[in-house]
Amino acid sequence: MARLRVHNDRIEVHLTPAEKTLALRTDDLVLQREDIRAATIADDPWVWIRGIRRRGSEIPLVVAVGVWKYHGGTDFVIVKGKRQAVVLEFAAGEFSRLILSTNHAAALIDRLKLTEPPAPAEADVQVD
Repeated sequence: MARLRVHNDRIEVHLTPAEKTLALRTDDLVLQREDIRAATIADDPWVWIRGIRRRGSEIPLVVAVGVWKYHGGTDFVIVKGKRQAVVLEFAAGEFSRLILSTNHAAALIDRLKLTEPPAPAEADVQVD
């Protein structure tokens, strides 16, 4: 399962070797935190996947990992089974959305909130 690291300025999604293979990707994702427009908890992540698979793997309702292309851009998806997911929408960057299945959706949303004073430099959130 992927490991998500939340820093003050960026989010790093460290993919497992299996996820990299399924996504047909050699590197991890690094997304700028300032580009996040919205964060949503989705009870059924499959309805959030839009467009067609451009690069990656999918067994419907079982697993989807990789890049999905739609008319307005691309999304990166790591969805497993019927688990809750966090959907992050971005204003700029490589992807328009990041859809991640996780058992810790509420903790991830809380960690992404900007606080005064700034949150610790980094924290790990396990993505299942």
